[in-house]
Amino acid sequence: MPEPSPTPARRGRLLRFGAAVAVLFALAGYLAVQYLTGGAGVPRCRVVSGKGGDASYEFTPEQAVNAATISAVGTSRGLPERAVAIALATSLQESGLRNIRHGDRDSLGLFQQRPSQGWGTTKQIMDPTYAAGVFYEHLAKVPDYARLPLTVAAQRVQRSGYPQAYAKHEPDATLLAAALTGRAAATLTCEGRPGATPVGGPDSVRAALVRDFGHEVLQEAGADVSAQDDSAAPDGTPSSSASRPPSGSATATAVASSPSAAVSARTVTVPVREGAASGTGVRGWELAHWAVANSSALHIERVSYAGREWTAGRREGEWARSGTQGAPAAKESATEVRIVTAR
Repeated sequence: MPEPSPTPARRGRLLRFGAAVAVLFALAGYLAVQYLTGGAGVPRCRVVSGKGGDASYEFTPEQAVNAATISAVGTSRGLPERAVAIALATSLQESGLRNIRHGDRDSLGLFQQRPSQGWGTTKQIMDPTYAAGVFYEHLAKVPDYARLPLTVAAQRVQRSGYPQAYAKHEPDATLLAAALTGRAAATLTCEGRPGATPVGGPDSVRAALVRDFGHEVLQEAGADVSAQDDSAAPDGTPSSSASRPPSGSATATAVASSPSAAVSARTVTVPVREGAASGTGVRGWELAHWAVANSSALHIERVSYAGREWTAGRREGEWARSGTQGAPAAKESATEVRIVTAR
């Protein structure tokens, strides 16, 4: 005797169950690919504790650039590491360290600042350097902010409807601040974009340094700022021809024919002040970590400092001894940071 056909309701349940199983298999396959490929080719960044242990925080290149800007703006104003940690935790809560164009009511940017509340114009707030600067201006007005619990200090600036939310980001923000201010050496790494089409080259690195640290970083490096300004674009960005030898010149011919000369032409060397008030090596590691954080955005291929070297595409996330992979060795005296671009 033939079995009765399934009822319409039962067929519907079977179809829904089959669809759910298919979705689960698809999700499992996607996660497996993400795990095996490191996120479908998207480079990752990671910061670890300088004191050892298992504390770490993984984030994206977009977040790394914004975090480096927030830190650089703070240290350039002479603010302590605690101020940087407060700013980073605030941005992690408000925007996930992303420069977003939406939020509650007219909130915008890294810190979800509101034009209607006097934080600046929309254009200003969407500029990460401005947004970080105006946050620090408000933070500096909070009495004894460095001694307050992080969530209290952040709330005094933000006036959020969720004042306790900042606390959960303190561990990650503390790790980031220690690395980006340079106190924790060789603790921040990004995978970078090996083989990517380079854009900008050394001039873009110099312009970004000025954007985040101010012109003092070039003066600190012994550069002739007035000469660079003569060849700058109207917005202050150095001209792409400012440091590039003219086509057909003897220098250009040498660069084209000599690998070492080609590397030299792609290198931005930033001497580090000796005896800086922040401590030996701190300024150097601040600049070195800034360069690594910007490696994907600026197509940086290699960063060397104090005999250690970061290379784009190195998946193990370590600062190796310099001079590997045919690269010229960095000075052991920790007097300069060398940044090599892909072009």
